[in-house]
Amino acid sequence: MPISYRDLRAAAPRIQQRYRSLYEARTAGAKSAFLSHSHLDQELVKGLVAKLQESGWLIYVDWADHTMPNRPNRETAKKIKDKILETTYFLFLATQNSMNSRWCPWEIGYADGTKSIENIFVIPTADDNGITHGNEYLDLYRRIDLTNVNNRLGAFNPTEVNGMFVENIR
Repeated sequence: MPISYRDLRAAAPRIQQRYRSLYEARTAGAKSAFLSHSHLDQELVKGLVAKLQESGWLIYVDWADHTMPNRPNRETAKKIKDKILETTYFLFLATQNSMNSRWCPWEIGYADGTKSIENIFVIPTADDNGITHGNEYLDLYRRIDLTNVNNRLGAFNPTEVNGMFVENIR
């Protein structure tokens, strides 16, 4: 079931920084992921990051990276490519804004060409009107959704309803 905007907004205040670097996270055995998203969805991103942090993940978010240029340019694209390669997983937060973005489809296309298909996840969402986003990608990639167990995040193969908790992904 897609993650509702309401659930993500509710989780946003729980965001906290556990690791100072990708190296530190890897040393601690944390999973690392690049999060493709629209900058218009910052509150939703914070909620998703909080939920994934609670499962032991380190999430790279470009607007939290102070080395990024103020305006998107060729250097931005290079840094994004490098981070996609540097992290183990690629996550696509599918919202109305990310589906309309020029950067997000480019990022998932780059990830598709450089990462193993098992390391790419779509995170479908449902907006406040119950409209779902991300369906275009659900048959191509695994997805991360809420499970029926204590609102925990789970990973599912395309078209399957049984999966595993995100903390158990290998």
